[in-house]
Amino acid sequence: MVSTPVILASAQAEVLLAAHASGMPETTISPDLGISHETVKLSDSGVTFAIGEHLDWARVEKIARSEINCFQLEDGDIHAIQYFSEDTSRMCSLMPTRGAPTMLIAGFTMHRIVDIDPMQDTRKKMETLKPVVGRVLDTTTGLGYTAITAAHTAEHVTTIEFDPGAQYIARRNPWSRELFDNPKIQQMMGDAYEIVPSFAENSFDRIVHDPPVFSLAGQLYSATFYRELYRVLKKGGRLFHYIGNLESKSSGTVARGAFKRLQEAGFKRVVRRPEAFGILAYK
Repeated sequence: MVSTPVILASAQAEVLLAAHASGMPETTISPDLGISHETVKLSDSGVTFAIGEHLDWARVEKIARSEINCFQLEDGDIHAIQYFSEDTSRMCSLMPTRGAPTMLIAGFTMHRIVDIDPMQDTRKKMETLKPVVGRVLDTTTGLGYTAITAAHTAEHVTTIEFDPGAQYIARRNPWSRELFDNPKIQQMMGDAYEIVPSFAENSFDRIVHDPPVFSLAGQLYSATFYRELYRVLKKGGRLFHYIGNLESKSSGTVARGAFKRLQEAGFKRVVRRPEAFGILAYK
């Protein structure tokens, strides 16, 4: 049986340092960013985990100082979970939050993290599409939270990822494991702009379109792409398009353009859903 690697961030490191400063011989922390907990042994040399891995205090302190990285423990050393993609010339990294981690791509967080955590953010998006049934298309996989959540009630989920860096990060994120384990989820690697036109008409009951910011993926906000999304959505189906804070100047401008192009693409009803930072469109 292969042991699951220990993944730590500043929150776990701070617990370890506080316990050591108090002279405790052991303490309880999460070895997988909050999913589970285990008792670890503390000594003058460092921390020993249940799988036998040992981490010295200098490295624990390094983790504690980093607010934007998660680290994998391997053979007593730590490695930031990050990846520079040659395909996109962008750095991807796993970033801790108060709940499930998010991903940083070129300095942009892929989820809302102010007064909300990424899984709560995902649930708000999916609430707009209830009931989430039948066949679902997730146009941009990222860490897979959307696909994972949709697969809890849908018959089948197709999810598309363009960036190999994002896939690398997802494979190392404890919160993304179901993306690779759930047989109802089909992953496709490539550009959604090119892949979606290959799908048959009326293929999906629900679509979640949560692209990177406009400056990173402008083609995914285009009239051409919206027409393809309309084509592959079944009659009576719904599409949720994440934009960002609709009240902000930048996202508000993007939202107004998206709203108009979605209507021109054929969606009979397009409504603002500010609580989910996006737009809901009906076919």
